[in-house]
Amino acid sequence: MLFIVPPKVHLLDLNGPAHIFYEAKEFGMLVELHFVSVSTTIHAESSAGLSFSNLKPYVEFELSEEDYVFVPGLEYTLISDSSFIQNCDPFFKWLRRQASHGAHVCSVCTGAFLLAEAGLLSGKSCTTHWKYLSRFSQKYPAVYLRKDRLFVVDGNLYTSAGVASGIDLALYIIEKEFGTKWAIEVAKEVVVYFRRSEGDPQLSIFLQYRNHMDSQIHEAQNYLMSHLSGSSSLESVAEHVNMSIRNLTRCFKKTTGITIGDYLEKLRVERAVQLLSTGNKVEVVSKECGLSPNQLRALLKKHRGVLPGDVASLEMS
Repeated sequence: MLFIVPPKVHLLDLNGPAHIFYEAKEFGMLVELHFVSVSTTIHAESSAGLSFSNLKPYVEFELSEEDYVFVPGLEYTLISDSSFIQNCDPFFKWLRRQASHGAHVCSVCTGAFLLAEAGLLSGKSCTTHWKYLSRFSQKYPAVYLRKDRLFVVDGNLYTSAGVASGIDLALYIIEKEFGTKWAIEVAKEVVVYFRRSEGDPQLSIFLQYRNHMDSQIHEAQNYLMSHLSGSSSLESVAEHVNMSIRNLTRCFKKTTGITIGDYLEKLRVERAVQLLSTGNKVEVVSKECGLSPNQLRALLKKHRGVLPGDVASLEMS
C-alpha cells in the first residue's frame, strides 16, 4: 500500500485512509504501508505546515495488480501551477506504468486532478470534491465526472470526493480484499458508524442522522439498516437496544430529528435506488427492501418523484 505525499498535501486526505489500513494491519491483515514522495526528495510540507520526512522516492517501487497506491488531495494553487505539473511529469509516467501493470490507483479529493494530469482518467468515470467539480469538468472534458458520488470505481482506478469519503474508499477496499467482517471490525475500531458505498451521494442525507454520539440510537440505526429485507418492527428494534418502545421512539426523534418510520422509509428508498441503478429487477429489489412491488413504487414516487424504471436514467444524469 503506497501513499503518495505531494507538497501541500491535505493531512486528513492522507492520514484518514492511511489510518484505516494501519488498523487493518493491527487486526492481522497482510498490509504494508509505504509513504512516497512525488520526486526524489525525502521531505514534504503539508498544507497545514506539518512536515513529513524520510519519505521514499517513487522510483524505488514497481507495482503489480496486488498493490494499491493512494494519491491524496493537495492545495489547488499548486495543482494549477504549470511549473509544478511539468516537474511532476516523470512521476506521471511512473504512475501510468503502474496502472498498466494492473496496480490499483486511488485518489482522494483533488488528487483526482493529478490522476487526470497523468492521463489516467480520459474516457473514464471519476469524482472529486464538490467544490472543484466545475473546474475539473472545464479542464478535463474527456473525463466522465460523477458529480454526486462519494467514490467511483472504474476498472483499477478509484477516485473519492474528500476526507471522509477517502475513509469510505479505504473500507471498501478492505471489504473487497479481506471480506465484510474485517471491514466492519475496522469501521467499529475507528468509530465509523455508517460505511457508505460507492453509490451513495457526497451530501448524503444519512450523514446528518448519524451526527450524534448516542450509542443506543446508533445501534437502532444499525439494526434497521441490516434488517431492511426482513422484519424491523418497533418491538424488535426496542428489544435489540434494550429500550421500551415509547422511550426508543422518543429518543430516536430527539436525537436524529426524524421518526423511526420516516428513517426506515428513507433507508429503503436509498437501498432500492442503489439496486435498481445496477440493473436489478423490481421484484428482487422489493424483496431486498422488505416491500411489495406496489409499496416500492409508492415510496419511490413519494421520495424521489420517479418510478422504478426511471431510476437508472436518473442515476446516470
